[in-house]
Amino acid sequence: MVRPIMKDPIFLRQKSAPATAEDVGIARDLLDTLTAHRDGCVGMAANMIGVAKRIIVFDNEGTYMTMFNPEIVKCSGPYEAEEGCLSLPGTRKAKRYRSIKVKYQNEQFQVRLKTFTGWTAQIIQHEIDHCSGVLI
Repeated sequence: MVRPIMKDPIFLRQKSAPATAEDVGIARDLLDTLTAHRDGCVGMAANMIGVAKRIIVFDNEGTYMTMFNPEIVKCSGPYEAEEGCLSLPGTRKAKRYRSIKVKYQNEQFQVRLKTFTGWTAQIIQHEIDHCSGVLI
């Protein structure tokens, strides 16, 4: 189900709670909402649809990917990016890394470790910031 986009900065600044297997439906709604906004959006975190859980979805080189409880465990190649967000007007500068290694759980809640680079790495970092209550 496509949900409305949360635009309340007070809510968006809250740290998200860990996701559990009971949150799989939230991930489906998040993916539906991202798909509905695909013309102007490449990733979303659950708090962007009003749910403070550590779930992100994003465009992984043309295929949508879902992560539960993602955390960056290694990063390299810092640079400054300018990013926009569906939840907030305008753009802001953000420190990003060209390569990140992410520990996360897949849809079956199996722990995975994967390295991402370039644009995909930037998207993931933005969405993980959302989970941590960091506004971009």
